[in-house]
Amino acid sequence: MTDSWWKKAVVYQIYPRSFADSDGDGMGDLRGIINHLDYLAELGVDVLWLSPIYPSPQDDNGYDISDYQNIEPLFGDLATFDELLAGAHARGIKLIMDLVVNHSSDEHRWFLESRSSKDNPKRDWYWWQPARPGMEPGTPGAEPTNWGSVFGGPAWEFDEKTGEYYLHLFSKKQPDLNWENPEVRQAVYAMMRWWLDRGVDGFRMDVINMISKVVPLPDGRLSAGAAYADGSAGFIGGPRLHEFLQEMHREVFAGREGLLTVGETPGVTVEEARLHTDPDRHEVDMVFQFDHVWVDRGPDPWLLVPLQLTQLKAIFGRWQTGLADLGWNSLYWNNHDQPRAVSRYGDDSPANRVASAKMLGTVLHLHRGTPYIYQGEELGMTNYPFAGIEDFRDIEALGQYRQALDMEGRTPEEVLTVLRARGRDNARTPMQWDASENAGFTTGTPWLKVNPNHREINAAAQQADPESVFHWYRKLVALRHAEPAVADGDFTMLLPHDERLYAFTRRLGGTELLVIGNFSGEPVRAELDLSGELILNNLPGAPADSTIAPWQAVVYKRSV
Repeated sequence: MTDSWWKKAVVYQIYPRSFADSDGDGMGDLRGIINHLDYLAELGVDVLWLSPIYPSPQDDNGYDISDYQNIEPLFGDLATFDELLAGAHARGIKLIMDLVVNHSSDEHRWFLESRSSKDNPKRDWYWWQPARPGMEPGTPGAEPTNWGSVFGGPAWEFDEKTGEYYLHLFSKKQPDLNWENPEVRQAVYAMMRWWLDRGVDGFRMDVINMISKVVPLPDGRLSAGAAYADGSAGFIGGPRLHEFLQEMHREVFAGREGLLTVGETPGVTVEEARLHTDPDRHEVDMVFQFDHVWVDRGPDPWLLVPLQLTQLKAIFGRWQTGLADLGWNSLYWNNHDQPRAVSRYGDDSPANRVASAKMLGTVLHLHRGTPYIYQGEELGMTNYPFAGIEDFRDIEALGQYRQALDMEGRTPEEVLTVLRARGRDNARTPMQWDASENAGFTTGTPWLKVNPNHREINAAAQQADPESVFHWYRKLVALRHAEPAVADGDFTMLLPHDERLYAFTRRLGGTELLVIGNFSGEPVRAELDLSGELILNNLPGAPADSTIAPWQAVVYKRSV
């Protein structure tokens, strides 16, 4: 086991409530995951990342944690978790937990103590502040800063009992922990060690670059027409972030081998990522950056922006080059917070869904970095046909919908158009296991409606079809394991100004891989040397006259 084992690894993310329900209550659970471990082994993945499975009021589907050292009863118990962990390890699969420590639930015992009185010993475990000077506490505008919450509304909640406000960058049931307090940090580190001692193989760290705030907390700049300000300058990449991550490494990870740490870091720059992932600095192994999933967003959040491929290539190229000599990239199209990639960047029509899903997987997995597969991505699962706001369950979508209508003067259809295309619930519809009622996900009523296309798109059909998206992803995983140039080769972007073809090379020693993906529904002639062995091709027949068919992906291997 080398320190950089994860360079050849592929991670599979499971959103437990939507993966597999074993007891008919409509909610996925740990037993459901256990029942499908052989499926994951067949896919060939190396690591499972579980979205939160801790006890939670489920205000934000488990990202509001009320007990960091137990299992949510909806999902199972610690004995079942231990069985899952052992089952994964027996198949050569590691397991990492979702670490959510920028905030806890307001029902966590730490917060219950903190809010009980101003002189409670845990009062400063969270961010408590009085009303803005000269303002009546509890009235609009009296919040300590003008920050808005990610989920809509202000980022402060007034507590009548003590007459002060607490900070919540997300839901009001997710109060922010005060990392300035060393007692908070030590309590978090002790919890992390407890999970590692249990056999867990690392952590995905939720919004970890928000744990350090600028002190005192400053007002943000208010955009025209916005109800609340963007306060990110006060909490993204704060002044003590590197200090905290290095302390975490010393206290938790030092001396342990074979682990994986990945930090979710919205708004992170290449320069910051180099610092975070420099192995000599001992912070994290890799980060999730957001530039490529923000490429189709404009200044107006309620206006869809078409994908411009040249911008996407510029972003990936910048990250590939920026971390070429130091640090490491994570690679993803999908996760529980993003819409389905084939609907967003490809073509999810019946005629082109399979080809475009394979093309997207090929382009991503052949980059330099560790690829992440989100459940159902390996099947080419699509966005859900939401009829109205009543079909959504996501707290972010519901909160932003209300704020857009009530405070920003938007129309329902204007907001719904964007939510249908970009809403997080697109990723959270139940996993499509077979063509039966409720897609084999549950024998009960699913917590979120199953996509009606599950009769055509499901795991059982694809496992039986050697030309399916599932088996294509198996090839991508196997190629990373077998071909050193995929993990370690240099990256060179080609055709940077082409709006339809995404092309690059990976080179290691005397081996070069040429990767081409057509992001359009039109045939495009590639002004490139297509010599070498065609080792991957998602369509029948090699490109004729250097013409790449619609949604085609090809990989050539040659000696240089």
